[in-house]
Amino acid sequence: MNLYKNLTRRYFLIFLLIITSTENYAQHTFSICSVDPVTGQVGSAGATCIASSSVSAIIISDVHPGVGVVHTQASWISANQNYGTSLMSQGLTPQQIIDSLISNDMGGDSSIRQYGVVTLTGGGSSAGFTGANCFTYHNDQQGPTYSIQGNILLGQHILDSMQSKFLNTPGDLACKLMAAMQGAKVIGADTRCTQYNLSSYSSFIRVANTSDVAGSLFLDISVNTYPGNVDPIDSMQQLFSQWGGCFPANASVWPQTDKLKIYPNPATDELTIEMHQPYFDKLSRPLPDNNKIE
Repeated sequence: MNLYKNLTRRYFLIFLLIITSTENYAQHTFSICSVDPVTGQVGSAGATCIASSSVSAIIISDVHPGVGVVHTQASWISANQNYGTSLMSQGLTPQQIIDSLISNDMGGDSSIRQYGVVTLTGGGSSAGFTGANCFTYHNDQQGPTYSIQGNILLGQHILDSMQSKFLNTPGDLACKLMAAMQGAKVIGADTRCTQYNLSSYSSFIRVANTSDVAGSLFLDISVNTYPGNVDPIDSMQQLFSQWGGCFPANASVWPQTDKLKIYPNPATDELTIEMHQPYFDKLSRPLPDNNKIE
């Protein structure tokens, strides 16, 4: 009986160690979350060098259609993610959400966490936090409609490049998020991936329309493996292009039943009128198989 108890206790401790180490190892290196006050879309994108079938970059992303996005990363634990979700559901501001996450860290140490939060409130609101004990290099930066954060980075230029690509790329929110990820596609952007000649190992991009529900988003692509030496961000770019790619900034509010496109709206000195059937096709077309990049 004592032998049985000792073995049971030993296996329980091993199981607990596996669960704890998996969550603490999930650093999730660079990410961006953003909102578009004009269209009401909210979205996020990110990548990490964690090479695990059970842990991928997408676990940090909590998208609330019509409301905003919460990212919890750096020594990620699900309890903090769930708590952040509940706070956004209560209608708190980004700064209030982050302040509460810091004060009520479910692991007892907010100094190793990193957060990015955005909402549509007031035409766009954002906040970020990087604990002092996150793995170097670490930092975060915000604008009215976006928050960018990263840890275990090659340097500040990764975040700066993401920000520049996001702000200077024309098109809808999905297009801007994809461009931000391309801005981070540098060998060793997540320094753990330097040995693989990659920026990261897994990546994701997600965008929700106001009419979406959690779990069924307008755009939801993740890449958790890479074929050969193809960077996961390039694999995601290919899947993004197969899905439909970039559209004009107001494309997301074009009526689904109206095949005539007029933009910009409101009109300027130059008005464009076109037919763009593929946009409507992609609204009902399933996403390509992530394991079949053609």
